[in-house]
Amino acid sequence: MKGSAIPAVTIMPSPLFLWRFKVILFLLWGLCCCKIGWDSVMRMSADLRDLFLYEAFLYYNPLLLVALMIWLWGVNLWVFAQSSVNYARVFDLAQTHLSHREIWRCATWLTLIVPTSMTAYLYLYSHGEVSLAASQPVLLYAILLMVLFSPFDMFFLSSRFYFLRTVWRIILPLQAITFPDFFLADIFTSMSKVFSDLERSVCRMVNRQVATIAWFEADSICGSHSVAIPLVLVFPYLCRFFQCLRQYKDTKEKTCLLNALKYSTAVPVIFLSALKYHVFPDKWVSFYRPLWLISSVINSLYSFYWDIKRDWDLSILTRIFMFKNPSTWTNLLYGQIWV
Repeated sequence: MKGSAIPAVTIMPSPLFLWRFKVILFLLWGLCCCKIGWDSVMRMSADLRDLFLYEAFLYYNPLLLVALMIWLWGVNLWVFAQSSVNYARVFDLAQTHLSHREIWRCATWLTLIVPTSMTAYLYLYSHGEVSLAASQPVLLYAILLMVLFSPFDMFFLSSRFYFLRTVWRIILPLQAITFPDFFLADIFTSMSKVFSDLERSVCRMVNRQVATIAWFEADSICGSHSVAIPLVLVFPYLCRFFQCLRQYKDTKEKTCLLNALKYSTAVPVIFLSALKYHVFPDKWVSFYRPLWLISSVINSLYSFYWDIKRDWDLSILTRIFMFKNPSTWTNLLYGQIWV
């Protein structure tokens, strides 16, 4: 009829089409980065290539590992959601907490930005633009810090504030330890090498040594002799150590002291390893290296036992090899003596 309004129909592409289109764009981006990076590396001389790639690895590998950690954390949240685990209550999260999809979105952006910066770094250096190349990792680190500490209501402000508040509680365990506190601190102990590489990267940026390859001397300002390296490595373990002491103060459970002992065994491993750059080689080989090996074995065995027996709640003697009601599946898996 005349004058009748025709309702507007919004046409949207299907989610499957959008997903496939994004995958194609991601693959094209990856191929472009690989092509540009490979051509840039091949322009360098053979003696310069390995040294420069090692330096590029120092700046970008820690951030790629952080991106991988975020991807895997999204997988954890997805498994929790599929298993109907109320992880929001476990971690004391607000109702506005990030879902696994939003975590993966953050990981996707980080996965895109870091290799793009690395490709620009390789391209600019190989084409003689050393100053522009040196600015690439500096800009990347600065942008990530600004996003993390931004006070504006963007980029998941509440989640960033929750994360930073938890980190502050880890650094100063003056209050009762909550589950998020020791969970995140445990993750930090697994990332101690990442933090050490970040420290060395920032040290080179502060001292204007980016895009220079004359840095392999142990006595250089950011070299392996630096006291900051073992301090950064040991800091997450010390945080967990003091958390365990705080838990013992609150609960009087002796297992907290045994757990603190586990983290304390990492301290001699780290500092004995650092002594390699402060003593004569014969002294290192004859005295300090055997001590380092012994402390490493003690730390590894103690940590392995504690994780299996306590943290994972998997007792080798009672949960794997001894069954009150053996099933067919149990007999198939563990019926053989060699298993």
